[in-house]
Amino acid sequence: MNENNNRLRGIDITALLKESAIAALVALGLTIVMLGLRTVDTTTGLGITTRWPLVVLAVVSVFVGRLLFALRREWKAGGQPVQRDRKKAEHRAAIIVQRFSTIGGPLFIAFALALPLLPFADRYVVDVATYVLIYVMLGWGLNIVVGLAGLLDLGYVAFYAVGAYSYALFAFYFDLSFWVCLPLAGLCAAGFGVLLGFPVLRLRGDYLAIVTLGFGEIIRVILLNWYSFTNGPDGISGIPRPTFFGLELKRTAAEGEQTFHQFFNLDYSTMHRLIFLYYLILILALFTNFFTLRIRKMPIGRAWEALREDEIACRSLGINPTNTKLTAFALGAMFAGFAGSFFATRQAFISPESFTFIESAVILAIVVLGGMGSQVGVAIAAVLLIGGTELFRGLEEYRMLAFGGLMVAIMVWRPRGLLAHREPTIKLHSGKAPPEEVIKAVTQGGMK
Repeated sequence: MNENNNRLRGIDITALLKESAIAALVALGLTIVMLGLRTVDTTTGLGITTRWPLVVLAVVSVFVGRLLFALRREWKAGGQPVQRDRKKAEHRAAIIVQRFSTIGGPLFIAFALALPLLPFADRYVVDVATYVLIYVMLGWGLNIVVGLAGLLDLGYVAFYAVGAYSYALFAFYFDLSFWVCLPLAGLCAAGFGVLLGFPVLRLRGDYLAIVTLGFGEIIRVILLNWYSFTNGPDGISGIPRPTFFGLELKRTAAEGEQTFHQFFNLDYSTMHRLIFLYYLILILALFTNFFTLRIRKMPIGRAWEALREDEIACRSLGINPTNTKLTAFALGAMFAGFAGSFFATRQAFISPESFTFIESAVILAIVVLGGMGSQVGVAIAAVLLIGGTELFRGLEEYRMLAFGGLMVAIMVWRPRGLLAHREPTIKLHSGKAPPEEVIKAVTQGGMK
């Protein structure tokens, strides 16, 4: 009881009220336009209506929430300035999750494999799960560039667009199937990744981000204005669907051919195509994850991490930064091309409006919020940001507010990402051998 009283005496209520009032004023400035004013159609034209009760509710909620947060913070600190080793706490939580992932990873994969067969898996659930897996794959692809190589890429959506348009144009002009166009789309995107890599070889940080942002906008503008080749803003429709070993997943087939349900003697259902597309993107995403986990243990993967930590030290070790950056951009772009090809066949229609900067921002947010370099963290962030946004679809115009609030909550709770720590890719020894034995083994010709 005395301890609680001492803590209460040490709390400066006036300072906390001032802090909460400032937060409420900021919320007031934001919500006046975002919530208080709304455009409506009237008989004389466009009009504006006000919704001040929503503004008052938002401001009061921010004030009370900030006050409760500050009281909790000061209570734990005992009225003294808060001094926490947040980094250690984040690492402990991340290590626990990483250890759990050795068991939970296979369980999640098993759940993903069984998802379309579960009782609650209707058309909407399978479609949303497919959409989430596209962003999981994109996040893992960008994780090669940003998380492993440490190259800030704000134009990743350009490779996504190249993959989608490559498949659509190859299918339109040369009548090629999805299975032929898929590797071609990846190669085209990888080529554009190398093309982007050359002008940014000497850049880093903000300058690199500006160049990649400009590259993404260049690709979008080309797709928008080259009407004779890409059909411009009208987009490309009628993109062919993938087949299951030559069996089309539709109601009727061409003369002399069989459809999927006819071959397996099943009743026709539109769910067959949705489930097939779901398993297809699941396989592509798992392949991306497997490839990344394997290549990060190879010399090129270790070169990426050396480049991320210190480019000067990377050069001193004899690593060629030019080739290292080019391979990172090329491989990351290749997986974006695969995802873009799948996106095109899933939608059966693409246009430049599907590949704006906001897509790059969302993919980058998935990588950063998940924890750069963490495969598990990227997957969790994709499920939270993309799948979580779908939960708020019924909120209509407030949906993006929920999306932004979710991102802010993650960054406040985990500033360095959900999983900011991961085990080193390569260890010299298990830690059980004394350092003297390690040094002796190295000096005598290397460890066994």
